[in-house]
Amino acid sequence: MGVMAKSTTISDADMIVEAEAALADLALVREGVGKVIFGQEAVVERTMVAILAGGHALLVGVPGLAKTKLVETLGTVLGLDARRVQFTPDLMPSDILGSEVMEQDEAGKRFFRFLPGPIFAQLLMADEINRASPRTQSALLQAMQEYHVTVAGARHDLPAPFHVLATQNPLEQEGTYPLPEAQLDRFLMQVDILYPELEAERRILLETTGMADSRAENVLSAERLRAIQTLVRRMPVPESVVEAILTLVRSARPGNGNADTDKHVAWGPGPRASQALTLCARARALYDGRLAPSVDDIHALAEPVLQHRMALTFAARAEGMNVRDVVARLVKAAT
Repeated sequence: MGVMAKSTTISDADMIVEAEAALADLALVREGVGKVIFGQEAVVERTMVAILAGGHALLVGVPGLAKTKLVETLGTVLGLDARRVQFTPDLMPSDILGSEVMEQDEAGKRFFRFLPGPIFAQLLMADEINRASPRTQSALLQAMQEYHVTVAGARHDLPAPFHVLATQNPLEQEGTYPLPEAQLDRFLMQVDILYPELEAERRILLETTGMADSRAENVLSAERLRAIQTLVRRMPVPESVVEAILTLVRSARPGNGNADTDKHVAWGPGPRASQALTLCARARALYDGRLAPSVDDIHALAEPVLQHRMALTFAARAEGMNVRDVVARLVKAAT
């Protein structure tokens, strides 16, 4: 019994040492990103939380808000092999996954060889993902969930870590297609990008229109990022946080006793939302320098984790409501 207790203590001590080292590395990441991306601290935090949790993020905003710049910067700072795919209406699944080509050897024997597409990267930037057809969008679905793709019946594993950061224009804009619900559910978070504050925009004007342009520098390696992601999954989650997650997610589903939800929500988040909140709460705690998540983390992450996993009734939409309003009410009721 004493040996087991001693082992647990050593493990906890090791975890504290690992966490302190991770915090030092994350401070360098913050500094590296801050040299290029001005303002938008909440956007950077949420995107980093999604990566530290080992998931994918959907960045939503009008053109010109540095969504592409953010993804490029993160790829450089985190030391990830990054590729970019510009989604267009004529993009085909093979343009993303890759295809087989027929070749002939010196003896005249013909054979097929697989040419991997840009999805075989550690950080895939799916730029303006909702400008491609649903058929092409769904080409990402297997990769995002299972971390491999199947082409011509053969399985091809993706590199690790593998993250998709997709940018999306608001659906009200011309030439956009809504993403399938099954694919939306694979995104750990939806990060809404708003216009910058006045001082941030002033700095953008002064620092990006001169001769010298700030460039991102690498401060982390892919292997180190994977070690930090493993640490995130080892972090303890207090029982109070587990209960807060379950209460919030279940209250967002119709038929669970919440009158506001029953009135306004057509369908709510599934268990994957609870998993996402648990992982993201751990990652946010570490990003903020804490060793365990709190209920405040759940409330702060409720909107980005839940809003793309819910749909409002026609009557609610006719009243001018949006999903963020409903989530905000649920969070307020839980506090």
